[in-house]
Amino acid sequence: MSSSWMMNDHEKKALSLYIHYPFCVRKCRYCDFLSFPADAAARQAYLDRLGAEMAYRSQAFSGYEVTSLFIGGGTPSLMSGDQLLALMDHVRRHFSLREDAELTMECNPGTVDAEKLSAMRKAGINRISFGLQSARDEELRLLGRIHSFSDFLKSYEAAREAGFDNINVDLMSALPGQSLSSCMESLEAVLALAPEHLSVYSLIIEPGTPFWDLYGEDAPGKPAIPLPDEDTEREMYHRICRRLEAAGYDHYEVSNFARPGRACRHNLVYWRRGEYLGLGLGAASLVDERRFSNTRDLPIYMSSFAPAEEERLTEQARMEETMFLGLRCMRGVSEAEFEAAFGKRIGDIYGPVLEKLCAQGLLAREKGRFFLTERGLDVATPVMAAFLL
Repeated sequence: MSSSWMMNDHEKKALSLYIHYPFCVRKCRYCDFLSFPADAAARQAYLDRLGAEMAYRSQAFSGYEVTSLFIGGGTPSLMSGDQLLALMDHVRRHFSLREDAELTMECNPGTVDAEKLSAMRKAGINRISFGLQSARDEELRLLGRIHSFSDFLKSYEAAREAGFDNINVDLMSALPGQSLSSCMESLEAVLALAPEHLSVYSLIIEPGTPFWDLYGEDAPGKPAIPLPDEDTEREMYHRICRRLEAAGYDHYEVSNFARPGRACRHNLVYWRRGEYLGLGLGAASLVDERRFSNTRDLPIYMSSFAPAEEERLTEQARMEETMFLGLRCMRGVSEAEFEAAFGKRIGDIYGPVLEKLCAQGLLAREKGRFFLTERGLDVATPVMAAFLL
């Protein structure tokens, strides 16, 4: 890595860390994430390798201070308490961790108990993200989830009793067989618990998953349990947004809602193009306008830390990312911030595109910012793609 990344202690820059734990009990039917089952010995060997990677990578980051950390997967909560404590010891040994850093760990309902949650607190984890997906057991079974809603309630209550006061809950909409009323029932069941944050994603059918075989473009025949149609899917989204906003949640990103002051600081780094370092199998990084990622092949990762892919982003690529990542957030893209970053007015680069999208009612401009309208949110992906130069 470039020695230009090194800097004096008094000039420390903000860095976010992502740690990938790829292991899970079994793959869900919709999941295309880099995750798979493995035995206890393989999981421990991987954690040992993560410690070695931290020792290797951290040499280039003495001039950085970690402001957020996210342990994702897979199912990181499969780690034992001792394994998590050891992992966080490696983090603190090799990186400078800011005192008020946001430290998030993904947890699958049913994989945590009082003892493990106590270890998480001891390790410094201060934010939990529970992957619930639905409050209806029949939908959970259809998705291939390993837990029930009752398992989730026990895990959530145990987390509160352990002292966690910053909890996210993941939900999914547009599930097979899901109706508007069943979708909102799930939302209301979660709202009754008053989590600090909710992430609500529409199901996307990904190639290579069991759901693709049922619902993908080349799927044979009609599935026994159909997906909601497009109009119903969009109505689900709008109802979710209205209900959460009425309940006092800030809709700060296309799929994310938070109590005031509880937006996920780690994810905001991604959307604002801050610097982040990914550790573990397949993990991606953006540092000093260099984007690189680890191999997705476990045997190769266990023997080499050389990046599988690496590129230095051109100015054009940085402008494109600024637009399509920035438009994911409800605050949109600031004209002043764009000009400060690139020395060019946003209208000089994207004038015709901005004019066209505003005329179509997909973008709005207010107080020096461009942002998606409600109509724009319905077609967010093609709107963002319009900014690829």
